[in-house]
Amino acid sequence: MRLPAISGIIDRRILANYRIDPTCMAAALPDPFRPQTVNGYAIGGICLIRLKSVRPKLFPIPWGIGSENAAHRIAVEWDVNGQTRQGVYIPRRDTSSILNSIAGGRVFPGIHHHAQFTVVEGGDYYSVTMASDDGVANVQVSGSVDEAIPDSSVFNSLKSASEFFENGSLGYSDTNADGKFDGLELQCKNWHVDSLKIDSVQSSYFENQSRFPSGSIEFDCALLMRDIVHEWHGRPDLCCSSDPEV
Repeated sequence: MRLPAISGIIDRRILANYRIDPTCMAAALPDPFRPQTVNGYAIGGICLIRLKSVRPKLFPIPWGIGSENAAHRIAVEWDVNGQTRQGVYIPRRDTSSILNSIAGGRVFPGIHHHAQFTVVEGGDYYSVTMASDDGVANVQVSGSVDEAIPDSSVFNSLKSASEFFENGSLGYSDTNADGKFDGLELQCKNWHVDSLKIDSVQSSYFENQSRFPSGSIEFDCALLMRDIVHEWHGRPDLCCSSDPEV
């Protein structure tokens, strides 16, 4: 059983992004995924998203649920019937919502681990800290809105970074079955990003040196989205043992 399309508001979404040696990134990816590269680098990152007024799209009600959520995500490519597809692979999702953690992988696509979130916001300043209940994942990002992304970024402008992440709307999450990935597509009605100048960033996933040895990964840039009307649409599972229809 899966929910129909759901709608809501992205109250706040931070995309904190790393540039990564593509050989190291490829070794960390399961079949059928391979890294999507920008100027010779793989792109991975953390999505810290606060949702509100989330409800089934067809329900004519003025309210919905809200939650803080974190996803570790990697820009990837894969082949379907001889054609290359692009999107994101999501090795882990964490959520403040008990409902999401129970329903994840059953009703909602992807396993959702329960976590504690600490959020501090004021003006154009944002700080989000996440620690999972199982002790496996932790994240901390803080920074302030800025006019442009860093000159050191692999993206040549805020516009090019925005377009890259807007095109990566189709995500596939790990499941309890090896080689099977749950599909979910994000459709935004009023896509807009600002640059976020980062004061500090930390991720247990991307700082794991058994996965990414010293020198293979660097922080690249961060983006901020606010007050975005959106919909989530479930997509057919992706199984590496056979060609999916997506």
